Amino acid sequence: MKRSRINRVIEILTTLQAGESYTVSELSEMFGTSRRTIFRDLKELQAIGVPYHFDAETGGYSINPEYFLPPADLNFHEALSLLLLAHKVSNQVQLPFKRSALLAALKIENNLPAKIRQYCSTALQNISAGADTQAPLQQNTRFDRTFAQLQQAIAKKREVNISYSSLLESTVSDVELCPYHLLYNNNAWHVLGRTSLDNSIRTFELNRIRELKITDKCFLVDEDFDVSEYLGRAWSMVPEGRIYHVKLHFLPQVANNIAEVKWHRTQKVTFNGDGSAIVEFRVDGLNEITWWILGYGDQVQVLTPKALRKRVLEVAKNMIKLNQNV
Repeated sequence: MKRSRINRVIEILTTLQAGESYTVSELSEMFGTSRRTIFRDLKELQAIGVPYHFDAETGGYSINPEYFLPPADLNFHEALSLLLLAHKVSNQVQLPFKRSALLAALKIENNLPAKIRQYCSTALQNISAGADTQAPLQQNTRFDRTFAQLQQAIAKKREVNISYSSLLESTVSDVELCPYHLLYNNNAWHVLGRTSLDNSIRTFELNRIRELKITDKCFLVDEDFDVSEYLGRAWSMVPEGRIYHVKLHFLPQVANNIAEVKWHRTQKVTFNGDGSAIVEFRVDGLNEITWWILGYGDQVQVLTPKALRKRVLEVAKNMIKLNQNV
């Protein structure tokens, strides 16, 4: 919702919670908007679980004054951080149970002292995030269901059967999975677990799980399994079982930007006199880092290893060939 609409929905919620009953026409006049807009705002409250009551005799709406929790003792920055996460950053992070998060934010904001609520309202008007890139609503509903099922399976140590759509293989596979851990990385949620495919620990993106069923089969988590240890020195998510010393030469135009970010825990940066930089990593596998390097186009040279330089060259040549034929 846009910030102005969020304010109005919160004000409607506060008004109805005061114990009085108001008709749609009264709310429309009170907030200077159309009856249609009020109905839409009431539907939004209903969608996030606010239990308002409609009196058929009077045509009025109300909310039980005892519905919300007592006010939380939050300071300015604590309140702003929570509301920023719910109203702004939630568009960039795929939150499980997003509607519940919005409802929690409305509860908190509704119960803040007036001074803090005004501070947050003013501050949020001057803060923005990028466009919402999440999946359509029906996919978010499926995502919430998948997330909840995996939580349950992990807690009860139950195997699950999943139908998984592989991005690289462009196929849908049926997989028996012993889920160990849920992880958010690269703007998506993943589940890590041991699979029936090759009896190894693998990673699956939740948005690519088409169907999931919890079975009656129990499993034992590997005693030596540790998420940090599993990911090890992988560039991002997928270790390949071999460590490479990667040495890259970034040209002056992007060198400072590269150096400002900690891309990998083994990162080492050395600046040259011309403003360029030599950046080194020790990473497990080359697939993931290849695509990161390609993102910098003609501003980076692969010095070592030769296998990585060969991969980058092959993709670059294919890009040229593909675009020359257009």
